[in-house]
Amino acid sequence: MPLFRPFRAVRPAPAFAAKVVAPPYDVLDADEARQKVNGNPFSFLHISKAEIDLPPETDPYDPAVYAKAAENYAALLKTGVLTTESKPCYYVYRAVMGDHTQTGFAVAAEVAAYDEGRIRRHEFTRIDKEDDRVRQIEALKAQTGPALLAYRQIPAADAILKKTVGKAPLYDVEGDNGVRHIVWIVDDDADIAALTAAFDTAPRVYIADGHHRSAAASRIAKKHNGADTFLAVAFPMDEMKIFDYNRLIKDLNGLTKDAFFEKLSFVFSIEKTTSPKPAGKNAFGLYIDKEWYALRLKKTPETTDPVKLLDVSLLSDLVLTPILGIGDPRKDKRIDFVGGIRGLKELERRVDEDGWTLAFALYPTQMEELIAVADSGQVMPPKSTWFEPKLTDGLLSNPI
Repeated sequence: MPLFRPFRAVRPAPAFAAKVVAPPYDVLDADEARQKVNGNPFSFLHISKAEIDLPPETDPYDPAVYAKAAENYAALLKTGVLTTESKPCYYVYRAVMGDHTQTGFAVAAEVAAYDEGRIRRHEFTRIDKEDDRVRQIEALKAQTGPALLAYRQIPAADAILKKTVGKAPLYDVEGDNGVRHIVWIVDDDADIAALTAAFDTAPRVYIADGHHRSAAASRIAKKHNGADTFLAVAFPMDEMKIFDYNRLIKDLNGLTKDAFFEKLSFVFSIEKTTSPKPAGKNAFGLYIDKEWYALRLKKTPETTDPVKLLDVSLLSDLVLTPILGIGDPRKDKRIDFVGGIRGLKELERRVDEDGWTLAFALYPTQMEELIAVADSGQVMPPKSTWFEPKLTDGLLSNPI
C-alpha cells in the first residue's frame, strides 16, 4: 500500500483562481468571513463557511450549513468555476511569505497509513471538531481543506519537484497576509509513478497541522467505501517554519507582583530587558506593568521525556500550574494564546489595553522536538506550534 496517491483534483478554472482562493475555514469567524466575501460570489468561503449565506443567528453546526455548503459547491461546479481533473495527478505547491519559501507536494494520503501510525500525529483532537469535518466531507463528497504534513527530504521526489517548477504554473495567486500560493501539475505518468514510489520509501511522515481533518478522514473511511485517502500537502521539514506560540495570563492568582517574582526566582534568573524575544530554549520573555523581563532556567531539566522537555511544558509545570493555578489550559479562561506571527507588540497591546495582567513570550518549538514527541507516541500540550504560512482552501480539493 503506497503512502501517497495521485488524485483527480477539483480545482478552479484559471480565470477564477484569484477569486476562489480563501483562507482556511478555522482562521476566521463568521462576521470576518462575511466581510471578506463581500462582492465575491466565487470565494471558497461560501463552501468552507457556508453559514455566511444564512441568517446571522444560524449555528455553524446546524444541518442547514452543510446543506448550503453542498449547494454552493455544486453551483460552482455546474457553472465551470470549479472543474475536475481528467485523471489522477500530483501537484507541486509553493507558498511564499515575505522572504520565506517552502515547496512541497499536494497528495492524497492513505488513511490506512494514518491509522497504522506511519502518518504520525502530535495532538489530541476534539470530537465536536471531528464531527464538523465529517459532516462537511459527507455533504460535499469531497475533502476541501488539506492537512499539512512534514517529511524528511527524498532525493527522487526533489528531482521531480525541480523538473516541475521549471514549467508554467497552473496558478500564482495571492492569499491572506500577502502570501503567494503557486501550484504546478505533475501529470506525466512516469513522474506520477516515480513520485508514488519515492514517497513509499519514507518510513513515516508527520502531521504538522490538520489533525481534525486527518481524524475525520479516518472516520469517513470506515463508513464509506472508496473514501480511503485524505487531502494533504507535504513539505520537506527543513523548509517549514514554526513560530512561537505565546501566552497571556489574566491575573497573578492572588499574589502581589513581588511575591510572584520571588517564586519565579527559585527556578529562573530574572533581569529587565529591551530584547525580550527568547534566543533559544529554556528562556522566556515576561511582560508585566509595561516592562519586559528575560527569564532563564537556572537548572537544565533532568528528564529524557520529549514532552516534558518542551518549553511550553516547562512553563506550565514550573509557573502556570504551581504558581498561577492554571491547570487545564484548554478550559481555563485565565489563559489565552497568541501566535508569534502577530509579534511581541500584540502581547504588549493585549496586556496594556485588554485587561490581561502579564504575557509570556516563548522560543518556538523545533521540528525535531515535534518528531521526538510523535515518535514516542505522545502528544504535545495544547497550542505548542504555530505554522506559517497557512495553506489555502479552494485551489485543490479531493473528491471521494
